[in-house]
Amino acid sequence: MKVVILAGGRGMRLAEETSERPKPLVEVGGVPMLRHVMDLYAGQGIRDFVLALGYRAEQIRSYAQSLPASWSVEAVDTGVETQTGGRLRRLAPQIGGGRFLMTYADAVSDIDLHALLAFHERHGRLATVTAAHPPARFGRLSLDGERVVAFTEKPRDEEWVNGGFFVLEAGVLDHIEDDTTVWERGPMEQLAARGELMAFRHAGFWQCLDTIHDLRRLEELWRCGAPWLLKQRPHLQAQEIQQ
Repeated sequence: MKVVILAGGRGMRLAEETSERPKPLVEVGGVPMLRHVMDLYAGQGIRDFVLALGYRAEQIRSYAQSLPASWSVEAVDTGVETQTGGRLRRLAPQIGGGRFLMTYADAVSDIDLHALLAFHERHGRLATVTAAHPPARFGRLSLDGERVVAFTEKPRDEEWVNGGFFVLEAGVLDHIEDDTTVWERGPMEQLAARGELMAFRHAGFWQCLDTIHDLRRLEELWRCGAPWLLKQRPHLQAQEIQQ
């Protein structure tokens, strides 16, 4: 089964790192974020990738040449200005007419991909999105007037958010009009309204790379054992994953 990875954005909120390289090549533990995401799939036996490129596509295409020869990796330039939905639409020839996986190149998780696929198979709808809990960015204050009565350091956020890690049927492409279509707006909204979008609740680890704060957090987690990979491949040590 093919995995489409959206890897074409500019990463404007991470400008300190993305002025000279694309966001998917920003490194965590000396390893590009794109490789972390791809290892997540490959570690669970899914190794057929299509990379939707845009900003600094040539750098990612060059990096892709260093990926394991046992993987199938097709890097497709979907345009610098193309939106997320438009990138999917442009990949219709690569996707074909069947089911495929899709995610972003900027989030890692300890998600069980086979459980995700089984969930999608059971409900029989066009699309499944993984719902995740985002890590809280700030400590929580409990106030009595102006007095702080309690402080909790970075409690877990109980809100569910779009964690990526989609399972999609080819029919979702019919909901994408053109290159300006943002997948997370019109298409997902339409699918939800028609009862064709289901949520796989993942209560485990999930972390995106959106800001410098996120990068520092991921670096800290890497030093502590990279939970997004080692849980799935416990025989590996962190330093071995990048090889």
